[in-house]
Amino acid sequence: MNPAPDLSPLPDLSPLLDVRGVQGAALVGADAGGQAVSVGGDIDLSVAASARAVLQSLQAATDSPGWNDLLLDLGGGPLLLTPCGTGLLLVQFDEVPSLGRVRLAVRRVLAQTRVAQTGVAQTGA
Repeated sequence: MNPAPDLSPLPDLSPLLDVRGVQGAALVGADAGGQAVSVGGDIDLSVAASARAVLQSLQAATDSPGWNDLLLDLGGGPLLLTPCGTGLLLVQFDEVPSLGRVRLAVRRVLAQTRVAQTGVAQTGA
């Protein structure tokens, strides 16, 4: 069983690890029972299940069908959560002022993944 069928091919997380301040990145698949399907660097995956619950609660409270990003400022540094198919991309970094640089890198990785999946480049990404 492929743990994240809609994420094939899996995103290459190495460009995220090259971004100044990024400490780790992981892709957690929904179909894998919350197990990481791709990890790079040093990242605490224990927050993924709780983050999913928070996101579901917020979506229900705001009657919102989707979401873009969630930033958690944790003791070990900020953690950016971004949807990736049915999976969850987590990026741990050094400090909140690095958020813009990290979000840009995440968008690039997701855009490259879409191109690899579809063969079509999306303009403006």
